[in-house]
Amino acid sequence: MSAPMPRKIVFSRFCPKRETLCFIATLLGLGGLATLALPPLHGLPILLLSFGLLGYILNTTQNWKRAAWAGALFGFGFYAAGLYWLVYAVLIRADEFWWFVPFPSLGCALILAPTVAAPAALSTLLPAGIRRLSAFAALWTLFDMGRTFIFSGFTWNALGSCLAIPGPIGQLLIQPAAWVGEDGLTLGLVTLSLLCGTTILEQTPLARWISHTLNPGHVPPPPYLSHLRRRVLMCSGAGLLAWGIAAGLRLYTVHPTGEPGPITVIVQGNVPETEKIGLQSPRDIFMRYLGLTAQGVQAAQALQTTQRKPGEHFRPIVFLWPETSFPGYELIQNSPRARQAIMEWAVGADAGIIGALRMDDSGHYRNSVVALAPDGAIEAVYDKARLVPFGEYQPPFIPLQIVPQGGMAAGPGPQTWHLADVPAVGPLICYEVIFSGDVVNAHDRPRWLANVTNDAWFGNSAGPRQHLSSVRLRAVEEGLPIARAANTGISVAYDGLGHMLDHLGWGKQGVLSVALPAPLPPTLFGRLGQSIPLALCLMLLGLTCIPYPRRP
Repeated sequence: MSAPMPRKIVFSRFCPKRETLCFIATLLGLGGLATLALPPLHGLPILLLSFGLLGYILNTTQNWKRAAWAGALFGFGFYAAGLYWLVYAVLIRADEFWWFVPFPSLGCALILAPTVAAPAALSTLLPAGIRRLSAFAALWTLFDMGRTFIFSGFTWNALGSCLAIPGPIGQLLIQPAAWVGEDGLTLGLVTLSLLCGTTILEQTPLARWISHTLNPGHVPPPPYLSHLRRRVLMCSGAGLLAWGIAAGLRLYTVHPTGEPGPITVIVQGNVPETEKIGLQSPRDIFMRYLGLTAQGVQAAQALQTTQRKPGEHFRPIVFLWPETSFPGYELIQNSPRARQAIMEWAVGADAGIIGALRMDDSGHYRNSVVALAPDGAIEAVYDKARLVPFGEYQPPFIPLQIVPQGGMAAGPGPQTWHLADVPAVGPLICYEVIFSGDVVNAHDRPRWLANVTNDAWFGNSAGPRQHLSSVRLRAVEEGLPIARAANTGISVAYDGLGHMLDHLGWGKQGVLSVALPAPLPPTLFGRLGQSIPLALCLMLLGLTCIPYPRRP
């Protein structure tokens, strides 16, 4: 009978090596670090460090499997940290779903990590250096765009949103979105961060320490970009200068055209989600919205008078209530008297846009927006087309039912409403606004966008701020003003250049009366959509694959 194996040998057999643990911790940490560049922090210099070191690791990796693991770990860290706020939605009903608390953020990160692993693995097909890093940047963007096809779509936290810094600096930085979209911004930002960061860091003690830690006993690889440092930095600087000049020219040369938009009354009821779920005081909530609406319409009428020019008609007034604004969908769907009461309190308004749950003829719930005429009649209905995975939509392969009643039914997609006496409007519900290039009916361009949402699920966290940056980017991409009503905030109005007209912060109850300007002329991205960033990515990939003679 053989002697038992010593405990130390057994432990070492099943415990990962020290360099493996360091590899895992380093890549997870770099991915998590990169999220500091996302809204609301916008720490853009962090990308030079996180992507610079990721680029260094990819350049020094010849094994595609190791590169894939590096990308997967970086992606897992990035998405787990960037989506930490998803846990708030579970905590609202922690008494029922306490067991599900770890899954939203970590589960999404696990699903999305392959979108970084695949670009990392494929980039090793090219020689280390500028070509490999440029290919990785193009592939990162392509796979990022591909997230729109995962389940019902989840394109949250595209890196282009890092540039949507509040104020005039961000307004300048995001103007190229009108030509290349948010994904084009992502491509530029990832390329610059990889090339500049790797060029700056590859000969620093930090890079040498990482090389020694992750590959102990191996000879440190030669620098791949140091001889090109000056060219890389000069080209990057020239690119940033051109970016700024082009953006500045757009800000001062593009102007609204046609008749101005409506005066929007944006109502923020600030109703905690626990009150709505528990059906606590539905009448009080309803009366709260009626009172705020009456207050906002009165302010809008005063604005209507002061902004009217001789010979012009009074600008129409439209009020917005948030997504699922109050408990009890029956009031909107089945009670003509309730609809009449809403419009009686909003006397003077030409239309009301109200977020409400409804049940269709087949018995399926739909997350909808209803347009009310001045007499309380339902003038139009829009059903949310992009349902939130695991919240409103349950993938069919999951055997355990985690979404009540299996989820909601989806609508057909972007629409344009032509309401009586109101400029054509494109309704959007909640996170539909995060889908670049898919917010406007391509055959019937509206003159403004109306977004209703309920971010109360995600608490006073980064989530609502990240959502807000998407609203701003859609305004610039499409050249359209947008009014947004959010239950607990942040309610806001932007013009077609991404300039904030007014806002109501998180956790406040109140109402905004904002006169929307006319839309800008159709943008290049508005005309061609995602074909532009797709073409840019394929062009960059093509350039990296062109063979060029080696230097003697």
